[in-house]
Amino acid sequence: MKKRDILKQRFGHTEFREGQAELIDAILAGRDVFGVMPTGAGKSVCYQIPALMLEGITLVISPLISLMKDQVNALVQSGISAAYLNSSLTAPQYAEVLRRAANGEYKILYVAPERLAAAGFLRFAEATTISMATVDEAHCVSQWGQDFRPGYLKIVEFIERLSLRPVVSAFTATATAEVREDVIRILRLRNPFVVTTGFDRKNLYFAVRKPSDKFAETQKIVRENRSKSGIVYCAARKTVEEVCDRLNGNGFSATRYHAGLDDDERRKNQDDFLNDRKTVMVATNAFGMGIDKSNVSFVVHYNMPKNVESYYQEAGRAGRDGEPAECILLYSGRDVRTNLYLIENNRDAGEDLPPDIRAAVREKDRERLRAMTAYCATTGCLRECLLRYFGETAPRFCGRCSNCDTEFETVDITTESQKIVSCVYRVLQRNRAFGKKMIVDILHGGRNEKVLQLGLDSLSTYGIMADAPVRRIREILDFLVDNDFLALSADEYPVVTPSLRSGEVIREKRTVEMNVPARVAPAEARQTEEISGGGEDELFESLRALRARIASEAHVPAYVVFPDAALRDMCRKLPRTREEFLEVAGVGESKMARYGESFTAVIREHVSRNAVSPA
Repeated sequence: MKKRDILKQRFGHTEFREGQAELIDAILAGRDVFGVMPTGAGKSVCYQIPALMLEGITLVISPLISLMKDQVNALVQSGISAAYLNSSLTAPQYAEVLRRAANGEYKILYVAPERLAAAGFLRFAEATTISMATVDEAHCVSQWGQDFRPGYLKIVEFIERLSLRPVVSAFTATATAEVREDVIRILRLRNPFVVTTGFDRKNLYFAVRKPSDKFAETQKIVRENRSKSGIVYCAARKTVEEVCDRLNGNGFSATRYHAGLDDDERRKNQDDFLNDRKTVMVATNAFGMGIDKSNVSFVVHYNMPKNVESYYQEAGRAGRDGEPAECILLYSGRDVRTNLYLIENNRDAGEDLPPDIRAAVREKDRERLRAMTAYCATTGCLRECLLRYFGETAPRFCGRCSNCDTEFETVDITTESQKIVSCVYRVLQRNRAFGKKMIVDILHGGRNEKVLQLGLDSLSTYGIMADAPVRRIREILDFLVDNDFLALSADEYPVVTPSLRSGEVIREKRTVEMNVPARVAPAEARQTEEISGGGEDELFESLRALRARIASEAHVPAYVVFPDAALRDMCRKLPRTREEFLEVAGVGESKMARYGESFTAVIREHVSRNAVSPA
């Protein structure tokens, strides 16, 4: 069977996406490959199709249990024999999967990297024809990546122990040029065929907001998307608990996920979200990798992540079905301080590394944080900023981000900058250093107890900006720190200090300008076309209800049966026969046989009742 026939019959698609066919052909020719493709670009098809065409079994080395479970569920639904080996299996279950794999009952076997060194698995591997070893989330092998996992270093050792080396394929969604080179070197890919399809996700709308009340802003976003699935990422477990409780208290359907919960609750909460019993997941970054939920319509970052790679990966969990989705980051200067403190005091990262390498990794983390902060501070196109970080060129105006929706005006803040930098110097002359809030209090002429107790009201810069709103002073102070005119210490309670560039403001009398929003485009101007009219919303909800019932009976997430994009295609095409149903995007022979009659029956009834025709 040819690759295009498998694409249609098993996966329900008629055309390959960018890079897929080339990677498949290279694998079938026996060549190692490395695919760098954004979330939702179809990486799994690149190794699943050749796995079905090659002799023997394909091992997919994957970092997370949830990822394996979802992938195997989806494959089985498409009529493909697959299984996984990880710590969620009991000893008898593990042995049974190995037995069946050895008997050739599976074409694809997912395995955690830690399992590769197990004696029983090694015996199985030596006695079995392994046609391909696929490394998913390949950036985890690099210590310069944002998600380094020491277990991934076992992969090369495992492959080299095999008497017959399989084709090695590696895939990731987020990797800078440096990490890409690292992956190829560490995995020892042989003359690999490399495809980087580009990082742009055109269906995603990016926004950075700086609200005075983050929860109020989050609640507003959730309310605007009340019937849709969304994720709210928080930096700390405590924040997850607070945001989740307040959302539920205000009538929203939310659940939570973080490492502090027991396994049973994490599993239940995740299943509730995946099966649409809960519409909002409030979580730390412990949630998400490998979660293939296709109908996530918005991702809110309550706190700024430590690096652009993590942000783009987490934001990219929105809109995997190709439908329009929003990625909104709520920024505050406190996020920078928190992340810097975590970087400086992270005792779990690289403890086994030599001191010089550990120091280099920490400096790399600080560099990534600066890039993430620059993204939050830029007044240029957010999409262009993200793509430039990953080494791509892009237009300076995308029309699909909050900055492109905003008209900025350039304001001269030279005088205000001189006053603020002078205040930091005056404080330093008294052998003192304070955080941003105290600096703002001094400049504004605050009369709080600490200012008076320390005699700071006698500073020459005390009250020098009394006529400016506190928020305005804080905005300019943040701007000076973000642009290195002032520095922030890496302590648990960071203090503002002069930087190498402070002299440019004081001694060189440099002109300092800052872009500020002048006008923001109304929300309705950003609305993208959605299905409406002709009873299509009614049909969509009927199809969703049918899908939910089938998914519940099969004990799989709803999107494994069909993603929202497939349901919307049904609404457009109104298939009433088996042949017509096969024309729906995402419907292959297996799913047509399983679900065709049920879904076309609902569509036939809708067409009869409403006398509508296909679009």
